Amino acid sequence: MPTTNSSEPIAEGHPETPNTDGAYPRLADEQIASLSRFGTRREVPARGTLFCEGDRECDLFVVLAGTVVVGQETDQGLRLIAVHGPGRFLGDLSLLTGQAMYLTAIAREDVGVLDVSIEGLKEAVTEDPGLGDLILRAFIARRTLHLGLGAGLRVLGSKSSADTRRIREFLSRNRIPHTWVDVEQDGEAETILTRLGITRHQTPVVIYKGTRVLRNPSNVDLAEPLGLRETASRSTCDVLVVGAGPAGLAAAVYAASEGLATVVLDASATGGQAATSSRIENYLGFPVGISGGELADRAVVQARRFGADFTIPGEAASLDLVDGRHVLRLTDGEELSARAVLLATGATYRRLEAPGLEHLEAPSVYYAATETEAQLCRGDPVTVVGGGNSAGQAAVFLSTRASAVHLVIRHDDLNRDMSHYLTERILHAPSIRVWRESEVEELRGDDALESVVIRNLDTDERAEVPTTALFVLIGAVPHTAWLEEQIVLDRRGFVLTGTAPGTDMLETSRPGVFAAGDVRSGSVKRVASAVGEGAIAVRLVHEYLAGAQGTEQIPTSPHTVR
Repeated sequence: MPTTNSSEPIAEGHPETPNTDGAYPRLADEQIASLSRFGTRREVPARGTLFCEGDRECDLFVVLAGTVVVGQETDQGLRLIAVHGPGRFLGDLSLLTGQAMYLTAIAREDVGVLDVSIEGLKEAVTEDPGLGDLILRAFIARRTLHLGLGAGLRVLGSKSSADTRRIREFLSRNRIPHTWVDVEQDGEAETILTRLGITRHQTPVVIYKGTRVLRNPSNVDLAEPLGLRETASRSTCDVLVVGAGPAGLAAAVYAASEGLATVVLDASATGGQAATSSRIENYLGFPVGISGGELADRAVVQARRFGADFTIPGEAASLDLVDGRHVLRLTDGEELSARAVLLATGATYRRLEAPGLEHLEAPSVYYAATETEAQLCRGDPVTVVGGGNSAGQAAVFLSTRASAVHLVIRHDDLNRDMSHYLTERILHAPSIRVWRESEVEELRGDDALESVVIRNLDTDERAEVPTTALFVLIGAVPHTAWLEEQIVLDRRGFVLTGTAPGTDMLETSRPGVFAAGDVRSGSVKRVASAVGEGAIAVRLVHEYLAGAQGTEQIPTSPHTVR
């Protein structure tokens, strides 16, 4: 509901913001009439706030009369982001994902709005899927737009600080809009620190709601005000999904839609490695491609709509069997109990073994290539190491931002491990140079990466290449160290499934515990196969639970997906 009046400046005279990339569409009269059946018309006085940065569980507001200013709270007032008039709706993806709002909406003059609760919105889009798709596409476009504008949180810290890097990566992986202010290079940094009474030695800090400061917060401490953790709402469930990559998200959608109480946890973010892909072009149903982040966001919205709970970050420490239930303990001591468990922890990229890495990793080495990383190296030369699809996608994406991209592979055939469409893009991109049968032998630089030494494995020749950022995408290591004494793994640490007599293809050595996606031994490392395994796993969970109960009945709901 609308809140109290605000004393913030409200951008008098600014015109309505144009509909950039579909981020700010105007609803038709019939669409507003449809929503009106599920909402309430309200009047909001001039300078009244409809929602504030940090608010949770906000409603959807449609402007009926007047104009509303949306902006970011700062220590110097409201930074204007958009102005909305009649027919526009307010909010962003946070409304659908349960995260905290990162912007504030203020009535510029007396306005009339249609106030629709999230539950009412769910009913409305069930009746009119086209309206739901319009709103979702607009919210995703706004999130992308806001990421580019640097809206949301502000992170102040040194580029050479490991904690600054950790905070930036956590926000980036979770697609939380933010901007980074380098305390060593940005002239504005000292002014901000002085106004907030913070010394440079107290950084990194995260600033939210204008003037509230978190001093070097842990990922858990940072997740709380962002609304990423939901464990308090459910400590026992039917199925516990460990890992929120494509396999885990698919399982969450299918399990929750079929009436199973579902909890999903992940140590860092939703989307897994797929969310770090700038564009996935070979996934069924998206002929022009889709970014990994958008695919993940859509899946989270879908799973939450069916009732799944998410805990981010939530890092698993052990898995035990207690009185017939699976008990998972987190590294922070919290316990979750489930009738069945799906392991979908995926894998993480290997680190490069080269002199200079330890010193330069924090400021200049990356293991993903998203818009956040691309902004940090715009106009500079970069190097990508790896010969698989992730490396190929990174090289193509960065070629539109960086001045030059050096792609280093250890063999001579791009097509060996990479999809053909990517190799064609790489070979026809004038800014990409492929170094075949080569490796990065050394990283050079003082406080930041300045160059890399590339060695030809066949001739032993070396070349020093100017580079400000190194992207390492050289294979994966499974997240299974916490399972070594409890679940049978293969010699490389991936989870073995379907090996014991009478077990299903995705069932592990412990009955009721299943594995899907990249973490499973022998899996195909593709998004589509991971999604398929996640869906299949839910059917196997149903069969396991039915057998454990001595019945063949499978729970269904109006949203059952077959």
